[in-house]
Formats: sequence, C-alpha cells, structure tokens
Amino acid sequence: MEKFPKKRVFITGAASGFGKALAIEFARDGWKVAVSDIDEQGLAETVAAANNSGGEGSGFRCDVTKPEDLDAAAEQLKDTWGGVDIIINNAGIAGGGKMEEISLESWRRIMDINLWSVIYGCRTFIPMLSEQGGGYIVNVASSAGILSVPEMANYNVTKAGVISLSETLRAELAQNNIGVTAVAPTFFKTNLIDNSARDASSKKAFDFFNASMSDSKFTSEMIVKHTMRAIKANRLYVIPQGDGKLNWYTKRLAPNFFNSLFAWLYKKKLYVFKHFQD
Repeated sequence: MEKFPKKRVFITGAASGFGKALAIEFARDGWKVAVSDIDEQGLAETVAAANNSGGEGSGFRCDVTKPEDLDAAAEQLKDTWGGVDIIINNAGIAGGGKMEEISLESWRRIMDINLWSVIYGCRTFIPMLSEQGGGYIVNVASSAGILSVPEMANYNVTKAGVISLSETLRAELAQNNIGVTAVAPTFFKTNLIDNSARDASSKKAFDFFNASMSDSKFTSEMIVKHTMRAIKANRLYVIPQGDGKLNWYTKRLAPNFFNSLFAWLYKKKLYVFKHFQD
C-alpha cells in the first residue's frame, strides 16, 4: 500500500477472529500494528503473532463502549508513532430473537458495541487523519445490515447503522483525502458469537449463527484478503461471498419483491429460515 508509507494501523476487537487475522496480514507486510480489546490474554497473543509475522505489534486494553478509552489510544498513538494511517472499527457481537422478546438490556449492549463503538472510533480519529492530510477508515458491518433477516432485529439495526455511517463518511471525508470502506460479509468461520448479547429469546438465532458459520467455506483470512484489496482500490463496499452479492443486487433492483420473498420464505420456514423452528 504505497499511499501509506508510514504503515501504521489501529484495529479494535483484535484479540481473536477477524481482528486478529487482520493484524497478522498487516504485520506480514511490515506494518506497525496497534490492536485493542478487553480480552488481555487474547490481545497479548495477537501482539505476539504480529511481531512474529514481521510487523511491530502493540496492544491497548480498550473498552470500545467508552469513548475516553479510544481517545486515550489515539493520544498514545500520536505520541509514539506520530499518528496512524488506517483505523479499523472491528469490535462486534451477535444478537437475535423476535423483536418483542429481545430484552432492552440486549438492545443496549449490542448497540453500544456494534454501533456506538464505530461512531466513537470515527469521531476520535477523523481529526487526526484530517490533520495528517489523509488516511483510511474501515468499518466492519455485515450483510445482515443490508438483508434485514427476521429474528435478528437488534443485530441488523446495528450493522445497517454502520453501513449508513460509512456511506455518509465516504462523501463527507473525500475532500480530506480520507477513504472509507464498509465490510459486509455473510457468514464465515469466526468467533462472532462469543460474549454476544444472549437472552432467552435468542437461542434459535444463535443456533442459526453457529450452524451457518460452521457450514461456511469462508475463513477470516479469506475475508481479510478481500478487505485488503478494497483498501488498495479505495472501494466503499466489501461483499465477498456470492450469496451476499446475489441478495444485495436483488434487493437493490427489486426491493419490494425482495422483502415480500423474505416474508414468504420465513413464513414457510424455507431457505435460511429452516433454522427458526418453533
């Protein structure tokens, strides 16, 4: 990535899964990799993996639901590295259940981690990137934010918010030489459901998550490759899998048909909705 000669990246939610895979990929290209998470043991393992992969790793214990933690990380990066080139807002959890059964506590938790943390991250680092004369923001969303699958309202809403925010910032920050990418995969092998917003209403949704991730042929490393190519090409959307692309184009071309079809499939317990059995 010749446009980032100082090679400095900051990744949230990087103690495992997709965030860790991103850290290792950047490290292989010789980047300085700052990673954050509340899982200190996992964080240490990611830092070690980055160092062993040829990069320069450093870790921050950071609760992304607290803007002051992100502010502190930004200040430390400015002091030690003189700034940062790419920000990846990756921290996230899963959620699900019927709308009327999802607890308000689950709503608040998933909103705090999946959406507010991205808002905090962008708000914290945009001034630094603008002052430097440019940079890049990657916000990790999901195709759930496009498709709005039934019995996943809380998860869908957060990811739709991340996509909308990314689209807004894409236009707003172009004049500051700041690129923006929204990553919106369907299911791949990762640990998304760990520490997620579970309650009694979410069992079927989590069974669905588990089955879909286990059955997927895509790994975190494969989604990372797509993400890296999007950054290099300055593309707004990363929708790596064929099922995500098909649903994306169908919804854009025929939104009323698409939503009516999903309602019918859900009613008949067909397609992905075979997992939502009473």
